[in-house]
Amino acid sequence: MSQWITLQTTHGPVRAWQALPDATPRAGLVVIQEIFGANAHIRHVAGQYAAAGYAVLAPAFFDPLAPGLELDYDAAGTARGKALVDELGMDRAVDIVDAAARALAGYGKVGTVGYCWGGTIALLAAQRLGLPSASYYGARNVPFLDTPFKAPAIFHFGELDPSIPAAAVAAHREKQPAMPVYVYPADHAFNREVGSHYHAPSADLARERTLAFLEENLR
Repeated sequence: MSQWITLQTTHGPVRAWQALPDATPRAGLVVIQEIFGANAHIRHVAGQYAAAGYAVLAPAFFDPLAPGLELDYDAAGTARGKALVDELGMDRAVDIVDAAARALAGYGKVGTVGYCWGGTIALLAAQRLGLPSASYYGARNVPFLDTPFKAPAIFHFGELDPSIPAAAVAAHREKQPAMPVYVYPADHAFNREVGSHYHAPSADLARERTLAFLEENLR
């Protein structure tokens, strides 16, 4: 079952796409969007994790600023998305994750998986909220790597990603050696099935590793 629900957050109501498995959920999962909103792609990702047995919420993080907004994958959409995530800020984003995690608490343990900007919010969720988290190509991660983690995290990067140089990937291994870091022969957004950056072998392998990570840490 999939539908929009409304989360009550400290920053007002925020819609979240809810995707539930057919059977009893094994745990809860917050899917954290890219800079383009909780769009069809993110809702599809939520459905994939629901099919794997998780009760999923994908919040529409832009709702406190621009309710219902979804952006195109073009220059204008990218610019607008970057401006919105900067205006929203990291703290408010983590608060929204917290509200989603609380809404999922009845399903057991809760983790997160985040993409692009959402990959950095997933990292912060592991550090601040104690939620096991999978971070995909989080270009804003490095300034936070010296902060202690309250929960484990896993990191996925594309070696062809111009926004995340090899030195930034290496910093994850150096500063957080206990956290798995994987690099794939792919560009940024290799998990996004819309657009030229999608790389199915990398996406499939990263998802397999993410599911194994969630299975281990959300028991």
